[in-house]
Amino acid sequence: MSPTAYLVAKSIHVGCVVVSLAGFGVRGLLMLADSPRLSARLVRVAPHIVDTLLLASALWLAWLLGQYPFVHAWLTAKVLGLLAYIGFGTVALRRGRTKSLRSAALVAATLAAAYVVAVALTRDPRGPLVWLGA
Repeated sequence: MSPTAYLVAKSIHVGCVVVSLAGFGVRGLLMLADSPRLSARLVRVAPHIVDTLLLASALWLAWLLGQYPFVHAWLTAKVLGLLAYIGFGTVALRRGRTKSLRSAALVAATLAAAYVVAVALTRDPRGPLVWLGA
């Protein structure tokens, strides 16, 4: 594995994580404010572009490192946390019928994203529990 390729892939991945989560936060605030900007074309399209780059860089990193979900527990935990984040996120931003349901889903999606980040930082499926000594 080339150290340069790893650094490039990781930089792209981490950068996309930051942009993706910041974008989700902004869209969540727009949803809470009932802003018409939530339906703007850029707000609807940009997340798909960022998340595609995020997924591509994740696959690139997995290939470079030779670590794969359903083989390595921490990556499996990240994938499952990601699925929870996506599910809660779609309820928060699109499918929730009431503001209270959307708000609860926004909190759940944020917690799922925090879990995924913690798993990535610790490389342990316990995520933030590692820092608590659990």
